[in-house]
Amino acid sequence: MCQINTDPMKSQRGYLDVVVPPDILDYPTSTDMVVREGSNVTLRCAVTGSPTPTITWRREDSHPIPLGNGVTSIEGPFFNITKVNRLHMGSYLCIASNGVPPSVSKRITLIVHFPPMIWVQNQLVGAREGQQMTLGCHSEAYPKSINYWTRDEGQIVPQGGKYEPSIFEDAYTVHMNLTIRSVGPSDFGAYKCVSKNSLGDTDGSIKLYEIPSSSGSRSTYGNGTKYKGKMGKNYGNNYVDGDPNVLKKIDLKLRGRKENGRDDDEDYDETSGADSRGRMSATSTLFSSLIFAILSQRRLFGDLQTQLLPA
Repeated sequence: MCQINTDPMKSQRGYLDVVVPPDILDYPTSTDMVVREGSNVTLRCAVTGSPTPTITWRREDSHPIPLGNGVTSIEGPFFNITKVNRLHMGSYLCIASNGVPPSVSKRITLIVHFPPMIWVQNQLVGAREGQQMTLGCHSEAYPKSINYWTRDEGQIVPQGGKYEPSIFEDAYTVHMNLTIRSVGPSDFGAYKCVSKNSLGDTDGSIKLYEIPSSSGSRSTYGNGTKYKGKMGKNYGNNYVDGDPNVLKKIDLKLRGRKENGRDDDEDYDETSGADSRGRMSATSTLFSSLIFAILSQRRLFGDLQTQLLPA
């Protein structure tokens, strides 16, 4: 207040608002956290400033926060996650602002630990001798896992020579491949992709079986359909089990055509055409003999009638 001691006295009041930019307190603000998958998590962001700052939580990568509602930000000093899972893992930003520049932020990293899990897309794979074949597994684990391949007897598949293991990592996911150059008789059997970390271990099985080379050639018929000789149930490699000639007949039947080009409504037996023609020839001969016998009897009856009846 400003006052002048005159008669009468004069005074004037003035108002001063002191603004303070936001600041994030080290305590009790949360630091980087390591939790087990399935537990509950609360992140806290404590701030000061005048006017009172607003607090916003975002993922550092700007992706939606995996809470099931597609939101990209959360308002408030507390960020609660119920039954945290691996999708929640990452860095989060606590952003404080109150209209007084500058706004401030703090990064808090959430690390989720979980034991290994493995997915095998093709559990049954067929190959021919001499063919190059690649087996594959997909695993997820954190902390990062140790990954390798074994045979059905338990021995680890060595690296080098005809075997080439390869691993492609992305965050907590791992793609494991095993390439076998020039598959031989000893290579057929069961393989396991193994993943281990401090929380556990798991494995996935793949069986490599032999496709006979004699039935593996491709044939192309007039209708343009290609067949692989050994085709049947396979969990990843599309092939059909059967003889090419049988497959051809089935395909022609489905298309409504016979092998000789006739339609189904034409009376023709493709498997016994020669027998049918033989039966038709025998039937024609028998019919001709019957006609000849009838005509002969009619002539004989006419001659007798001429002799017995008077002129």
